[in-house]
Amino acid sequence: MSNRVTPEPAENVELIMDSNNRKPSKTSDYGGGYSSAPDHRAEVIGAGEPEGGIGICGWILTVLSMVIVLCTCPFSLCVCIKVVQEYERAVIFRLGRLLPGGAKGPGIFFILPCIESYTKVDLRTVSFDVPPQEVLTRDSVTVSVDAVVYYRVQNATISIANVENANASTRLLAQTTLRNVLGTKNLAEILSDREGISHFMQSSLDEATDPWGIKVERVEIKDVRLPVQLQRAMAAEAEAAREARAKVRFSSISHEFRV
Repeated sequence: MSNRVTPEPAENVELIMDSNNRKPSKTSDYGGGYSSAPDHRAEVIGAGEPEGGIGICGWILTVLSMVIVLCTCPFSLCVCIKVVQEYERAVIFRLGRLLPGGAKGPGIFFILPCIESYTKVDLRTVSFDVPPQEVLTRDSVTVSVDAVVYYRVQNATISIANVENANASTRLLAQTTLRNVLGTKNLAEILSDREGISHFMQSSLDEATDPWGIKVERVEIKDVRLPVQLQRAMAAEAEAAREARAKVRFSSISHEFRV
């Protein structure tokens, strides 16, 4: 009795060859940590979905909306034509989906009534004060520190699609970042290296807010307030140091006169 070898179908052989010859991609399924803003935007808002995925009902509503605009023209132009300023962008939704092409503006753009809505996003730099934060330093000293943060929206679409309120989230994150960063520093480092701490905070905030479409441009430590007892102790120590230096100087001058 002979052993027969059943040949695999051509489709299976083709699939096996395709899987064996497949080259490993340079990036992971999640974009390898998003090396650029457009890749990250496509990842977070589902840009890989086919266009026109609104379905038959969506297309019917779109056609009806266009018919209404044509039938009521030119009166409908007052509702359909919108304007955004040079420093603004408009993120448009059609039946709950982001409209392809990204944010619109500056200038004039057109929306369909009833099925499209839009949100304006201000791209100008915004500054806010971080309320005084009570921080326990690494050497167990409680200090009160406040700061000011400068930021702007660099991607209007992401700032609307990825976070409910980008401005409020950035403010809260700045407070926690200030406490976390200063908690790893000694009191002497906080008093002497404000510029370095500000730069580190700016880098940390900028990295954390990048998925929200926010660019943190600058962070400044405004004031460091010490406890009253510590202020008195430091003042007494400084006064004692000044008196010691004065005595040393006076003794050296007296010695010179004697000689």
